[in-house]
Amino acid sequence: FIGEEDTKQSELPMGECVIVDPIDGTCNFMYDYKHSAISIAFLRDRRVVAGVICQPYLNEYFTAELGKGAKLNGSFIKASERTFEKSLVLFGTTPYEPEYAQRTLSIAGECLRDAVDLRRSGSAASDLAWIASGRADLFFELRLSPWDFAAGSLICQEAGAKVVQIDGSPLDFGKRCSVVAGSPAAVDEFVRRFHD
Repeated sequence: FIGEEDTKQSELPMGECVIVDPIDGTCNFMYDYKHSAISIAFLRDRRVVAGVICQPYLNEYFTAELGKGAKLNGSFIKASERTFEKSLVLFGTTPYEPEYAQRTLSIAGECLRDAVDLRRSGSAASDLAWIASGRADLFFELRLSPWDFAAGSLICQEAGAKVVQIDGSPLDFGKRCSVVAGSPAAVDEFVRRFHD
């Protein structure tokens, strides 16, 4: 088991592993903002093969198994196919690492100018679930931990979304990295504009 509340982080092992975030959106939870999630990913040989994101305030359960599609409360879901210019963009601000703030806000400003609109929820797991369900079209955050994105990455991919780092490379479930997720067209344009 690997999770945010571990006193020491383990190296991502071969074999079977569970990555857990019991409260994603901790500040929201502390302030009773009612937008937090529970995120659980099951990995085999460093590859996510099952994921669950529970949004208890909304009674919503997003699930996926590798190769079997993604579901919301048991019904299949599909990610958006909109272009960058037609996207509702979700983003995170990496609040615990302020050195990313200026670049995040610069990118967000360009998205506000060239896409439809912006939203910041305070829960990356919830944002990824909403990308998978087509409620929004593009998500980015410059630095996330695996417990924030492991389950959501599979749910997004199984719903037809594309999920990569900001330079277009695959996610690394063994360390903190950037995450860009959304419709393939929107992600490709985002990476073209903002890649490291």
